[in-house]
Amino acid sequence: MSNLAIFRVLLSQRLGLALTTGLLLIGIDGLYPSVAPAQRMPGGSTTAVPLVEAQKPPTTTAAPRLSPQVSNEPYTLGAGDRVQLTLFQLPQYSGEFEVQVDGTLTLPVVGNVNVQGLTLDTATERITARYSQFLRRPGVTLNLLTRRPLVIGVAGEINRPGSYTLANNGTAFPTITQLLTQAGGVTGSANVREVQVRRLRNGQTQLFAVNLWDLVSGGDLGQDITLRDGDSIFIPSTLVPLEEAQLLAEAAIAPTNTSPINIAVVGEVFRPGPYTLRGGSTRTGDAGLPGGEGGGSARPPKITDAIQLAGGIKPMANIRQVQVRRLTRTSGEQVFTVDLWSLLEAGATQQNALLQEGDTVFIPTATTALGPAEASSLASASFAPDTIRINVVGEVRNAGLVEVPPNTPLNQGILAAGGFNTRARETTVGLVRLNPDGTVTQREINIDFAQGISDADNPALQNNDIIIVGRSGLASFSDTLGGIANPLANFLNILSAPFRIFNLF
Repeated sequence: MSNLAIFRVLLSQRLGLALTTGLLLIGIDGLYPSVAPAQRMPGGSTTAVPLVEAQKPPTTTAAPRLSPQVSNEPYTLGAGDRVQLTLFQLPQYSGEFEVQVDGTLTLPVVGNVNVQGLTLDTATERITARYSQFLRRPGVTLNLLTRRPLVIGVAGEINRPGSYTLANNGTAFPTITQLLTQAGGVTGSANVREVQVRRLRNGQTQLFAVNLWDLVSGGDLGQDITLRDGDSIFIPSTLVPLEEAQLLAEAAIAPTNTSPINIAVVGEVFRPGPYTLRGGSTRTGDAGLPGGEGGGSARPPKITDAIQLAGGIKPMANIRQVQVRRLTRTSGEQVFTVDLWSLLEAGATQQNALLQEGDTVFIPTATTALGPAEASSLASASFAPDTIRINVVGEVRNAGLVEVPPNTPLNQGILAAGGFNTRARETTVGLVRLNPDGTVTQREINIDFAQGISDADNPALQNNDIIIVGRSGLASFSDTLGGIANPLANFLNILSAPFRIFNLF
């Protein structure tokens, strides 16, 4: 074999070795297949994307409402992400790399490449551009192996505002409802129709609103957006309609109600003041006496629970205009009114409003007296006191303060005081009552122990009523005669003293 032939064989071998190692200088053309930047497709396949189009700067505008593009936008890289870099036919330069705290990947040959905030496609283009300085048309494939934990801030009408780190399990991104649940749930003043999400992408801030009410009421999963690292969530306040409050309280984004809340109850209740209230049923304490402990249940605490804990309403309570005063986190104090009478009359359960930490319940004083039927319904309500206090004075066996159940008729009130004694006038008694307007009414009522409850002849008693049982005619005559006879008897006793000495008397 000639020397020329031997040289050609050696040159061919060296060129083949250079092709496999990839250490060719720029200028040797045609040795690599043409590989354009890859765009990831379903199933792992790739399609070529023109480099010029991929390098266009992103345009970001603040949208007042959530758009599908925002909801489904691709993942962006950040510190802590772990990726797999593959260089075509160059395994010695391929491998697993982690995005450093400054947002860079430290790669063989090219050194540090900043990928902070870039999608996988954009990062692939940037890495390809860097390797193009050393290789002709390098084939770069970038895959995400492990996603970093997300750090997200939440503020506004949320029970535990602050910064939260959400684990990323590698299969699904954390959603906004998962964040709100971890942050203790939204408050009773949350405007879930206008939840604001602030997101930084490629140096620009995106601001859009999410309507979680569509998710709660209609099951719109498109509103339960996936979150990105660095997102900020703000929940504004609003006066939530009573008919929506109950549904919102039962949603997954509501608090679990396992912790007691501190409230205040003032106005026409027997024991006004601050209280610690748990959810669930409560037992009304005896009117005006210590008692009334909160129950332990998962049900959110409501207005009637607070009134029961405060001893129940007084007879002069105006339950048609009960006020709830609430301090919000973002807009100061809210005041809304509930009508507990419609709860009793028509079963309007939405009027039994839910309470939250710091609420004040105010029961105003009625300006007009209730009719007998209304008074009876009010006395039998669950938020009425367990007992009322009446005073029975005069000719009964156990005169004084007596405690009886609400709606007790007058004749039963007399029996609760032991009934008439032998000196009582058993035909009529007097009833003295304090009216809501501050006036006092006095009535004389005929007594018939066989009479059912009747406003005319046997009215239902109210708290602080006074029953006066007078003396019979015979007892009055006896008392009058005794009053006349007593001075005469004393005079005779004085006269008889000297005669006793002589045993004349």
